Amino acid sequence: MSALPSVFISHGSPMHALEPGAAGEAWKALGRRLPAPSAVLISSAHWETNLPMLTGSSKPETLHDFYNFPEPLYRLRYPAPGAPAVAQRAQALLKEAGFTAGIDGCRGLDHGAWAPLLYVYPDASVPVIQISVQPALGPRHHFALGKALRPLTRENVLVVGSGHMTHNLRDWARGGGRPEPYAREFAEWVKERLLAHDVEALIDYRSRAPHGVRAHPTDEHFLPLFFALGAASDASRPERAFDAIDAGVLAMDAYVFNQE
Repeated sequence: MSALPSVFISHGSPMHALEPGAAGEAWKALGRRLPAPSAVLISSAHWETNLPMLTGSSKPETLHDFYNFPEPLYRLRYPAPGAPAVAQRAQALLKEAGFTAGIDGCRGLDHGAWAPLLYVYPDASVPVIQISVQPALGPRHHFALGKALRPLTRENVLVVGSGHMTHNLRDWARGGGRPEPYAREFAEWVKERLLAHDVEALIDYRSRAPHGVRAHPTDEHFLPLFFALGAASDASRPERAFDAIDAGVLAMDAYVFNQE
């Protein structure tokens, strides 16, 4: 079986689940164009743990892990089944690669996972497994995690990283939607480095990228990009599938890493 591409999505605010706009159209287009997977393994910036953890529930609940949003948002459900066997396979691959990884049989899907999947696979028929991020361990660790799970892409599992191309919420709160050029400058630098397969520069983005620290005061929302990049083949062809700036400072880029 040929390998599925891996994908990175900037998931936006929880409100994108209700009012998806252009990002939602791009997510729908991804669902139409990608080969039908047997399962999705998605890394969300909103599940932080010390060691890699995978959801093991056969019926993961929809987590509304946000506060002070409109009531209709809390009524949304994404009833995709889980895939305990895929979680066990992923855990085994991680252990083979030297990672200590666990399975959480109770954890549901947070909005970083279900909000975009609500539009990628709206019928919720594709089983979903979520994997956590380890912010203390940085980009190189997450690239290695993705690489360890690369065999899943040849087993018809779609590997997705769900985070954000830029994520400075202080700028967002302070700016009131005013465009800040740094967000696009950072996103363009990332695109150039991805196309050049310059993984080392990307891993060292905080010192090498223009406005790297401002784009990500903390890097948990950028780590899913490295997870998706690691899952792609070394000769993958990065394709930017969506390109927009939300509220002036939140770059919403999405990438498909087409496998050779």
